[in-house]
Amino acid sequence: MSGVFVAIVGPSGAGKDTIIERAKAALADRDDIVFPRRLITRPTGEGEECISVTDDDFADAEAHGALSLSWRAHGLSYGIPASAGETVAAGGVVVANVSRGVIAQLPALFGDSRVVRITVSDEIRLARIIARGRENRADAAARVARADPAPEHPVDLEIVNDGTLDEACVQLVEFLRDVRDVVPR
Repeated sequence: MSGVFVAIVGPSGAGKDTIIERAKAALADRDDIVFPRRLITRPTGEGEECISVTDDDFADAEAHGALSLSWRAHGLSYGIPASAGETVAAGGVVVANVSRGVIAQLPALFGDSRVVRITVSDEIRLARIIARGRENRADAAARVARADPAPEHPVDLEIVNDGTLDEACVQLVEFLRDVRDVVPR
């Protein structure tokens, strides 16, 4: 494989999807940096561009090789379409929000991979999780209390999302442009 898979990781409520969407808009003129939509077994939430599927549809996608990567978290199933692997194999850069629990698998699946971790304080995370309205306060607090499944995994960029969204987006866009510039085409 000659491209790069860029994993965006971090705890729930850190702002990953929002930052990804802003970076996608900023890089809309680039067809060599791709932002695939994840499959998730729940309705799409605000600020999140994903494909909502049933448990049966997800299992079928896994069984038939329609996913490059899949995982379970918070009682849900998540997947990255097989087209992501095809894009990386063709020399493109793929950017996706993935679980911290799967980052050790990325080199075997995609060859070259990079990890961007997005963090923010627990207080801000809790407020964001409650505000999106998918969980009650107890479930939101449980998400905040969840231990990092890969605390020692090295990252290529850490974005502390306690400033403006524009600041966080600029950091990600610059990083992705740099990654694209070093990948042979």
